[in-house]
Amino acid sequence: MARGMKILAVVAVLLTALFAALYAFLPLGVFFSLAITAGTLAYHLLMRLLVGGIYNACLHNRVDYRKRWFVVGETEKKLYDFLKVKQWKKFLPTYDPATFDKKQHSWEEIAGATCQSELVHETIAVLSFLPIVFSVWFGSTLVFVLTSVFSALFDLSFVMLQRYNRPRIIRIIDR
Repeated sequence: MARGMKILAVVAVLLTALFAALYAFLPLGVFFSLAITAGTLAYHLLMRLLVGGIYNACLHNRVDYRKRWFVVGETEKKLYDFLKVKQWKKFLPTYDPATFDKKQHSWEEIAGATCQSELVHETIAVLSFLPIVFSVWFGSTLVFVLTSVFSALFDLSFVMLQRYNRPRIIRIIDR
């Protein structure tokens, strides 16, 4: 997953440059739209890679899962049951599956990794709204808002996944 995401980010950057150059030489609206679309995709991919890299460089998946921010309350557990997280969580990709491998890591390390992953996706969800600023120059505010909302919701699904799994991991640790 990691390699594929990096390749896709490079492709998105190259496509942005290509369509921007085409628009500069042949000012057709389709090239402008494609440049903005590829640029927005490039932003979202590069931002995800950068945020994950910064958190990993600083925290190394060693976040204290007992901190108040990471405690999952009973009301929240009921929300995850209502949203049927257990049914759809298996369809979400994992950036680095080895991070959560119980053969390679202790349960404490895995719990810390879930916390770091949660922080990464919370930060990405917030930064997903930054492209809306570009609507000032490029127009299409609705498109920028919708892509930002969908992007943030996508990342919040990963936050829910980590928070859904963590209480079960902590129960294993406590045994």
